[in-house]
Amino acid sequence: MNTDFGDYPDLVYVGFWARVGATLIDAVLLLMVTMPLLVSIYGWEYFKSERLIAGRADFIISWIFPFVVVVVFWITRQATPGKMVIGARVVDAATGNSLTLGQSIGRYLAYIVSMIPLCLGLFWVGFDGRKQGWHDKLAGTVVVRSKKRGVEAVSFRRPGR
Repeated sequence: MNTDFGDYPDLVYVGFWARVGATLIDAVLLLMVTMPLLVSIYGWEYFKSERLIAGRADFIISWIFPFVVVVVFWITRQATPGKMVIGARVVDAATGNSLTLGQSIGRYLAYIVSMIPLCLGLFWVGFDGRKQGWHDKLAGTVVVRSKKRGVEAVSFRRPGR
C-alpha cells in the first residue's frame, strides 16, 4: 500500500477522536466480560484492593485475556470490535496487508511505551500526518478506513415536485 494512498484513493487514516471512540467500545466490552469473572472469584473487595494483581486468576483475566483477544482480533479481522464499529482496520504501514503475529504482539506491548510519558504516544495520533501513535510507529502499522462508509447523502424533496 502506498503511504500516500495513491493506489487506494478511497482510504483515509483514522483520526484521534474516532480511535478514542473505538477504544471506549472495546473497553466497555472487555469490562462486561472481565468484571463479572473477577467479582465471582474475588468478590467486590477486589475493587478496594491496592494490590496491582490480586492473584493468579486476576493476572489471567485482567492481563493475559485482553492481550490474547486483541492480538487474535488484529490477526484475524484486522480490527477489534470497536474499530469494526467505526469501519477501521489496522494494517501494515508499508504494504496494507494484515499484521503479522510479531507486529500484533509488538503493537500491543508498544501501548505501554505510548502511555508512559503522560499518554503522549497516544495523543500523538492527533498531530501525526499519518495519524500514527507511537505504538503504530514502533510496530509499523496504520489505522485506515474507507472514505465511503455506506452513508447516503441527505436529499429533501419539495412538495409538488
